Amino acid sequence: MTDSGSVTMNGAQIILKMLELHGVKHVFGLPGETTIGWYKEWRENSDIDYVLTRDERTASYAAESYAKITGRPCVLEAPSPGVTHCTPGITEAYLSSVPVIFFSSDIPVNQDKKHGLTGVDQTALYDSITKESFVLTNARDIPFMLRRAFRVATSGRPAPVHIRVPINVFHEEAEVDDLYAESEYSQYPAHRPVADHGKIRAAIDVLLSASMPVIVCGQGALISRATEAVLELAEMLQIPVATTTPGKGTIPENHPLALRVIGGRGGMEYSNQYVFDADTIFFVGSNTDSAATEHWKLYGDPKTKTFMHLDIAEAHVGNNFPLKVGMIGDARASLEYMVELIKSEYSVTDREPLDLNPVKRAALDKVFFSNIPMPDGAISPVKLSQALDKILPSNAIVTSEPGVSAIYPSALLTIKEAGRRYITNYSMGALGYSVPAALGASYATDGPIISFTGDGSIGFVLGDLETIKRSQKNVTIILNRNDTFGWIRGEALLLDDVDEPWSTDFGAVDYIKVAEGFGFSTARITSEDEIEAVLQAAIDNPGANFIEIMVPSQDKIVPFVPSWVRAAKARNLPYFY
Repeated sequence: MTDSGSVTMNGAQIILKMLELHGVKHVFGLPGETTIGWYKEWRENSDIDYVLTRDERTASYAAESYAKITGRPCVLEAPSPGVTHCTPGITEAYLSSVPVIFFSSDIPVNQDKKHGLTGVDQTALYDSITKESFVLTNARDIPFMLRRAFRVATSGRPAPVHIRVPINVFHEEAEVDDLYAESEYSQYPAHRPVADHGKIRAAIDVLLSASMPVIVCGQGALISRATEAVLELAEMLQIPVATTTPGKGTIPENHPLALRVIGGRGGMEYSNQYVFDADTIFFVGSNTDSAATEHWKLYGDPKTKTFMHLDIAEAHVGNNFPLKVGMIGDARASLEYMVELIKSEYSVTDREPLDLNPVKRAALDKVFFSNIPMPDGAISPVKLSQALDKILPSNAIVTSEPGVSAIYPSALLTIKEAGRRYITNYSMGALGYSVPAALGASYATDGPIISFTGDGSIGFVLGDLETIKRSQKNVTIILNRNDTFGWIRGEALLLDDVDEPWSTDFGAVDYIKVAEGFGFSTARITSEDEIEAVLQAAIDNPGANFIEIMVPSQDKIVPFVPSWVRAAKARNLPYFY
């Protein structure tokens, strides 16, 4: 820390300076009357890029995606009238352990008690979905409070921090002498605590004695950037590595030890069966939620298995499965130490190399070449994922969201270079995520962005097609259209034993015409032999692209959801698994 000297600045200037000192390059948001004072200083005194969205919800999801990809906390900003609109993105970030610094401006302190327009207790509103929610009451405290916000957001289990700024604080002048940042909190994880050494040794003993162990990585492994440590441990002991859908890409999926995705949202039969048969399960950075464990049934009777768990969040460790060894610490640092101990203290004989690639190839080919007849007018989403898998550039990022738009690429796309290459919102699972996530991703990387969305989701975010067009980024939106909320329809028909689901279908829209109105280059895929050429043309076009493809609803062709597949088998319905 160095003394920057004493200067007199107003609150808006102090906030901007502190963001600059923390290395902030982009802020996502939308203007309002309560932020005009901030924007005036912004325009005149800061080079931080403000990404103007058309909806605060879009801004919140974009910020969450940006933070996931960059490994840096992202700043989100919203005015008091739209403060409630950010709850979807902040909730997803909170459950996904993603640090977002969320500024919400407000009417003057206590004016809400006079029923001032837009007055609501913002601090209480966000208290349950952030790591900390506080209010800036004076300009003098801003440097301290922002250092605290970044420190809290990026340490331990990362999560959002909410900062409420009354309008008068932007204008208030103060003499400050502590304009500095603690640089380690400009990225995450800011600290990497190693788990208890004795427990790490116990975990090594369990792995060495296991006959059929498997490592299961959740998105905590991606947050920790633990790829190399996971791979070194797996290769040393020849242990297969599976991932949850949010953890997809922890290791390259074409690696001989990669099982790919498991669970109830994109796990395939071979990978789910493998972890069911395993005798030892080592969770790394997973909260063992319902989607990743098929409602906690994926591993069979837990009394017959040995479970170990490593996570930075103490609340996650051992939460759903009885543990032989539980370790609380950073995934990468703890696994690195585990590897170091094995090398220095254990005699590990060369193990028979395990190559899962032939099994994976056979399973993928079985799906790719199954040639299940599609309903009239529908194109196989399997063929879409197969074609994209063939041509997707290594620097591309794919975003998706719950529904048919996520379930196929989760199972079938191959992430060939480890990292956050596949972004989903399977922590909360709300619709309307993928397109805003693509916007955030486009500012986080220079590669092309592919956004899988559905017609149930795109209705939430049509206004921000203008934002994507204005950004001049290479974003391709692929609309999987079936004119229904297909996931709910599938759940109702396949599991709830109803004849016809209630209130799932909606009217047809000419989405191509809508996208053209926003200035997108558009295409409609009407046959399987068009898929690859249309996708390639969109990826090669550096601007905004929109592709529509009609796909079957989930009750017509059942996708990779084990409980649905069991129902499909019982009813002799077509399915992919």
